[in-house]
Amino acid sequence: MAAPRGSPRAAAPARPRPAPSHVAAAAMLRTLPRVLRSLVPRRPGWSPARGWASRDAALGAEIQVGALRGDRDAGIIEILMNRPQARNALGKVFVSELSDALEEIRLDRSIRVVVFKSCIKGVFCAGADLKEREQMSEAEVAAFVHKLRSLMSQIASFPAPTIAAIDGFALGGGLELALACDLRVAASSAIMGLIETSRGLLPGAGGTQRLPRCVGVSLAKELIFTGRRINGEEAKSIGLVNHAVPQNQEGTAAYHRALELAREIVPQAPFAVRMGKVAIDKGMEVDITSGMAIEGMCYAQNIPTRDRLEGMAAFREKRPPRFVGE
Repeated sequence: MAAPRGSPRAAAPARPRPAPSHVAAAAMLRTLPRVLRSLVPRRPGWSPARGWASRDAALGAEIQVGALRGDRDAGIIEILMNRPQARNALGKVFVSELSDALEEIRLDRSIRVVVFKSCIKGVFCAGADLKEREQMSEAEVAAFVHKLRSLMSQIASFPAPTIAAIDGFALGGGLELALACDLRVAASSAIMGLIETSRGLLPGAGGTQRLPRCVGVSLAKELIFTGRRINGEEAKSIGLVNHAVPQNQEGTAAYHRALELAREIVPQAPFAVRMGKVAIDKGMEVDITSGMAIEGMCYAQNIPTRDRLEGMAAFREKRPPRFVGE
């Protein structure tokens, strides 16, 4: 029955409006000091040798963490993915172990670079474990995908630079894992793609957000809508990976190029590198004026460090700097 003329109509439920960009930027600027304080250099209270040795020795572990040795490699950490029976598919145990490993090393200031590497020839990460997913209820699927999304955010927000060494297939969630890293190196023969639409799904672990930020909106839509697979050379040409290298007989070409890249980062001032990462990541989420304010806050954190003074002294004395991360 129609409402009588002149009578008040029931108000339609209000739709939540997204916060204007300047409001989001202001909120980020308010919370950034807390983030920066958590990154202030201090001596690590956790012994990596003890923690990693016990994890490396765990039989059947799908994720292992190891520290490289030698002067050039000091500070380089490898996260090794080793689930051969499922081609490193993102199952419950795999996701849980990887999350635990990241949490365990997150606050260690001696870490300068983290390299993600597969132990399985020809595969980086095959994506979702659809056999395991098939056994889940709808509620369990939703909860697991939320956990998967949180894992990718853990990788993206890791304080030190991260590099994905893609020596083989990186499909669906596997490519989303690589996208969560700061840098990506691929073998020219590696195959990558967000193929979820060919499985009746859509990327749910950050792919719809990180891919367009990496290659642009239009191209990201094309790749996601078509579920297209591309090789390492194509990925390099569109900016999806930083470097593409010819594969070697051992199937480790991308890993070795990733190590070369890590070795370029290691000699740099670690706290300055971490602040640069924060400034870029947070600044990309806001307008340039707010981004400049974020850069200023990060720069201010670096001014009182010993490394800044060491850098100036080394320049004046014409010698290589000896940065300690403090």
